[in-house]
Amino acid sequence: MADATSHVSFLPPILTFCAAAVVAVPLFRKLGQSAVLGYLAAGIVIGPSILGVIKDPDAIRSTAEIGVVLLLFLVGLELQPARLYSMRKDILGTGLAQMALSAAGIGLFGWYFGLSAAGAVAVGVALALSATSIALQQLAERGDSSETYGRRTFSILLFQDMAIAPVLALLPLLATTGGAQAGTPMRALASLGIALGALIAIILAGRYVLNPFFRILANTGAKDVMTAAALLIVLGAALLMEHVGLSMAMGAFLAGVMLADSHFRHELEADIEPFRGVLLGLFFMAVGMSLDLKLVASNWMLLAVAAPLLVLFKIAVVTSILRISCSSWLEAIRAGALLSPAGEFAFVLLPLGLAQGLLTPSQAAMATALAAISMLLGPIVAKLIDAVLLSRVTPETMEEDFDGISDSQVMVVGFGRFGQVVTQALLLQHINITVIDSDVEQIRAAARFGFKVYYGDGTRLDVLRAAGAGRVKVICVCIDDKDAALRIVEMVKAEFPHVRVHVRAFDRIHSIELMKANVDYQMRETFESALGFGRVTLETLGLSRDEADFVIDHVRDRDAQRMEIQFHEGIAAALNRVPRVTPEPIVKPKGKSKALNAETEQVIADGGAEVSVGGVGEPER
Repeated sequence: MADATSHVSFLPPILTFCAAAVVAVPLFRKLGQSAVLGYLAAGIVIGPSILGVIKDPDAIRSTAEIGVVLLLFLVGLELQPARLYSMRKDILGTGLAQMALSAAGIGLFGWYFGLSAAGAVAVGVALALSATSIALQQLAERGDSSETYGRRTFSILLFQDMAIAPVLALLPLLATTGGAQAGTPMRALASLGIALGALIAIILAGRYVLNPFFRILANTGAKDVMTAAALLIVLGAALLMEHVGLSMAMGAFLAGVMLADSHFRHELEADIEPFRGVLLGLFFMAVGMSLDLKLVASNWMLLAVAAPLLVLFKIAVVTSILRISCSSWLEAIRAGALLSPAGEFAFVLLPLGLAQGLLTPSQAAMATALAAISMLLGPIVAKLIDAVLLSRVTPETMEEDFDGISDSQVMVVGFGRFGQVVTQALLLQHINITVIDSDVEQIRAAARFGFKVYYGDGTRLDVLRAAGAGRVKVICVCIDDKDAALRIVEMVKAEFPHVRVHVRAFDRIHSIELMKANVDYQMRETFESALGFGRVTLETLGLSRDEADFVIDHVRDRDAQRMEIQFHEGIAAALNRVPRVTPEPIVKPKGKSKALNAETEQVIADGGAEVSVGGVGEPER
């Protein structure tokens, strides 16, 4: 039997990481800085350079890199063709220019200071990349994701993320021409052929296998298995890419792109997000732990000059490009400041360059230290620049420009009979909508008519957030599960208070519960259709259209009065009030009721009390 201590040997490192995160991250957020800085600082403190709680940072690097893998998968999920096409000029033009000029400038600087040509390319590309997580988090904190400079920043980040795949393939090829451990050209071509074969396999699997695979799982109703399946796809693609000599991140990225148009996209994003957040935090702590403070101390003068120069150079490059492409000085500088730190993938590319013989250990260590310091320095510089710029600009010059935004205005949860009618009215007015449903058959039926419906559980907050609930104007809850509808309302009101919520109510009691939950609008699913049915019946019996409308309006008004009383005083409060809840005729009947059987005769004799529904005399459910 194994020693009991062997079962808990993994707990001290986990507790250390958790303790460091819960102390450092809130502290840095309290200081107005990014959570990434908190993770980096925590890693530095617990790493071998200071406290030495974690002796070997490399031991957790492989696990920590899964955070980067999952981040690339989520980036891939965002690369929908329509969105890419609308941003094509900024992505291909501005993004390519930023990467090329930044990499060229940094590479020439490194070559001047003694790097080989191939090593200079590796360092230049690695440090030209920007920190996606830092930039997007800062935009979210400012609420500027929809601003012009925010969209152009995202376009450049998007190009950088798309460029990761070819860059990861480029470094091994550079090793065949100038690395210390270069192989033969034929071996490089053979490796490239194997890698291309693996890429084609992933693309074909994504095109023809993944959607049917997830559809089968969804039909089983086992939602927990969807999480396991998502991790299986992501990590399986990552492992395949690593096996053929490329990066795990590249495989995850391709898997995400293949599922970008899937009905299951939002569900997958919600399933992966918690793992991504935790593991990416661990990755940043691993980066902080790998920072050699002795190396920094011995080369402090060089790093003290190089890190600010790197940040300022990247700001200058982005500012110049955006200014030439018709952005204002304010927007260009703010975008440049967000893109100034080195990116997460510098810590993937630099070790790869070392492994391929493009860099010596000391060169890789210096470049890694420079990247880490820029990630510490960049957000601080961005915050200072933003504060200075905004202090000199009047609000009138900060115009909002939402031209080209394709975000949905309405989210419809549930695409059954009720939801389908709701979406028809919206689509006739060319209103952008996002529809989510957990019924695979409904999704497949909708696709035949040109609807885009995403697979997801609308009762989950992470699914709603992933589907963009915080950005829409109205959320229409059209599901037929009254308890689930109430849970959705409570979540939306708590997390997205600015969003209006319209809900399909099951019956009167459900309507009152929704009103107490502060829903903005609710309607019983059969009420208006029943009134319309009654109006046509009245017309058939000889009433004019106006007379029938008068009767129906009277019924509707009385119902509203009863609802108001019951909302304030309870469901039974209107029993002895006027108007009464117990069903009663609009006009006095000409004859007495006649029983058709013994049971009905007994009910009439008892005063009709048992006719009421639910004990409150409700005429409809």
